[in-house]
Amino acid sequence: MKFFIDTANLNQIREANELGVLDGVTTNPSLMAKENIRGEENCRRHYAAICAIVDGDVSAEVIATDYEGMIREGEELAAIHPNIVVKLPCTAEGIRAVRYFAGKGIRTNCTLVFSPGQALLAAKAGATYVSPFVGRLDDICSDGVELVGKIVEMYRYYGYPTQVLAASIRHTQHIMQCVEAGADVATCPLAAIKGLLRHPLTDSGLAAFLADHKRVNG
Repeated sequence: MKFFIDTANLNQIREANELGVLDGVTTNPSLMAKENIRGEENCRRHYAAICAIVDGDVSAEVIATDYEGMIREGEELAAIHPNIVVKLPCTAEGIRAVRYFAGKGIRTNCTLVFSPGQALLAAKAGATYVSPFVGRLDDICSDGVELVGKIVEMYRYYGYPTQVLAASIRHTQHIMQCVEAGADVATCPLAAIKGLLRHPLTDSGLAAFLADHKRVNG
């Protein structure tokens, strides 16, 4: 499984990258706003800064909701850096834009996916990634991980090359559940990734090793 970090915070991206396990970054307008990144030019500079840190795919989302606007914004985003993946909503206009970009050799991430039907259309349009939102489905008493598994099964059955990017990951357990469901990628907060390191037996074992070393070496 690939690990992407879901943030626009440069310090968190650097920290995740220094772990040596980071494969990419996903962003969205809400995450950019959280970092107080305003204006198109500042957003583009910020995407370039992210690409300078991580040698991997960086999803940059369009703001436009109409087809022509998505094409214009997507082409501008793709021109920033070869690692940029244009992120598009799973709407009729977004699916049209996915098809357009697929024909141009520009990679895409079809986001805000909440059903197998949406994922099917995204794959048929040629999306590079499809992003089912695990946590947001859990929030409404639905099963986000189950959706990931259904999409994985569908893509494997029909041979679609689109990668399943599990998004809206809330905690470490979500990551492991998505591993079991067969997701190609999980995009996570830094805390969820670091949570994979935690185990009480690791802590107690290390403390015992150090105590034994100190006892015999003074």
